[in-house]
Amino acid sequence: MPHVLIVDDEPAICWALKKMLQAEGHSVDAVSSAEAGIAAAKRHVPNLIVLDVRLPGMSGLDAISEFLLLAGNVPIILITAFGDLTTAVEAYQKKVTDYLTKPFDLDRAAAVMRAALEPSKRQIALPEARSEEGRVQFDHVLVGHSAAMQEVFKKIALAASSDVPVLITGESGTGKELAAAAIHIYSARRDQPYIPIALPALNPSLIESELFGHVKGAFTSANERREGLFAIAAGGSVLLDEIGDLPMPQQVKLLRVLEQGHFTLVGDVRPKQCVARIIAATHQNLVNKVASGDFRQDLYFRLAVFELHMPALRDRADDLPELCQHLLRRLRYQQPGAALDADAIEELKRRDWPGNVRELRNTLEHAALMARGGEIGKRHLPASQPAFVVATHATPPLETLVQSWIRQELKAQSPSGMPPSEGLFDRFLAAVEPIFLREGLEATKGNRSSAADLLGMHRATLREKLKRYGIGEEGL
Repeated sequence: MPHVLIVDDEPAICWALKKMLQAEGHSVDAVSSAEAGIAAAKRHVPNLIVLDVRLPGMSGLDAISEFLLLAGNVPIILITAFGDLTTAVEAYQKKVTDYLTKPFDLDRAAAVMRAALEPSKRQIALPEARSEEGRVQFDHVLVGHSAAMQEVFKKIALAASSDVPVLITGESGTGKELAAAAIHIYSARRDQPYIPIALPALNPSLIESELFGHVKGAFTSANERREGLFAIAAGGSVLLDEIGDLPMPQQVKLLRVLEQGHFTLVGDVRPKQCVARIIAATHQNLVNKVASGDFRQDLYFRLAVFELHMPALRDRADDLPELCQHLLRRLRYQQPGAALDADAIEELKRRDWPGNVRELRNTLEHAALMARGGEIGKRHLPASQPAFVVATHATPPLETLVQSWIRQELKAQSPSGMPPSEGLFDRFLAAVEPIFLREGLEATKGNRSSAADLLGMHRATLREKLKRYGIGEEGL
C-alpha cells in the first residue's frame, strides 16, 4: 500500500487530500510543519510527499533536500498560493515532480498524484542553472499571483529545461517578450546572447539577410560579408517576435533551420550550423492562418513543440493591485503600495483592458501625472480605451483544423461530384485514429493495458485497432 505524506498548515487542505487519498487505497500522514514532516518521514518512509511552500518554521523549498536525503528519489508535489516565477523555477531545479497552485481542483490534484506514483509518468526535473551563490537572480518583471500567472510561471520553468522551440501566444501587451526573456535567463544559455527580433520592423526584401547573413556581392548593396542575427546569437536564444508576419519564402528557410539545424548565408552554398535556441511569439491565431494558407502547417507544428499562452489582463484582474504597485514603483512614485485608493482600484478592475498590461502602464503614467505625487483616485484615471483588439482565439484550434481537413477532402472529390466509395467519416477516422493510438501508447511507454485505460476503451478494442493500423510492430 503506497504511503503518502502531506505537509501543509491549512487543516482543510490536509483533511480533503487525506480523505481523497485514503479513498484510493493509500495510507496517509498529514502534518502542519516541515519539521514534523521530516520526523514523520523518519518513522515511515513515504512513497509520495505533498508539500506546501509557506510553512511555519522551515519553508517547504528548504525542506526538499532533507526529504530527498531521507526518502531517496521520492516524488514531491509542491503546492502554494504565493508562487512567483522564481518559486516555480527553484521548485523544478530542486527536482520536484510537479507543482500545484491553490486553489486547486481535487480531481486535478488526484491525477497529478497518480502520475507521480507511477514512475514512468514522472516529469523530468530542470537542470541546475548557473547563478551567483547558487541562486538564480532575476528582475521580477512578470508579476502576479493569479492561477493564470502561476500556470505561466510553471511553463516558463519547464521550457527553460530544454532547447526545444517555444511558441508564445497572447494578445498584444500581455508580456510575451518578457516571457521569452525569462525562458532564456533561466536556461543553461543564460550567459550567451539573447537576440529579440521584431520581424515586422525588418525590411521585407532584406529579412533573409538580416536573419541568416550574406556574403560579399550577394546583392547590389552587399559590399562586405555580414553575419546574420542567428549567427550573432550562437549558443544563445533568438526571439522571433510576431512570427505570423513572416513572409512565406522565409517561412520555408526557417523550417529548414528547425528541421535540419543549419542555415545558409544569402549568396552562399555552404551550410552553417545553427546553435541558437528559437523562441517565437505572436498575437495572431496561427491555426487560422494555417487554415487560410497564409502560414505553413509544418512550420507551425515545428514552432509549437512547446506552447505558452500569456493570459489577457481581464482574465487575471486579481493581479491588478500587485501590477499597479510594481508599475508605480518603476515610475518612482512615492509610496507605490498605498498610492491608489479603493475607488481607483475598483475602477481598474472593472475595465476590459484591450491593450492589457501595456495599456495599464499608460493609464498609471497619466494618473501619476494628474495626482502630482498624492493619492491616486478614480478622478485621476483617463477614460478607458476602445476595444481595438480583435479576439485571436474565437474559433477553437481543433475545430479549425477539422474544418480545414473536411474542406480539402471535399475539393479533392472526383470531377463528377460523386463521393468516393469510402465515406468522409471513415476517412477522417483513418487519418486521426492512428495518431490517437500512438500518442496513447507513447504516453504509457508502450503499456497497452494502461493505454486502453488512458484512451477510455476496452483492451480488446485497442488490440483490434492496433492490428488494423499495423501499430505495434514499430517498436513502441
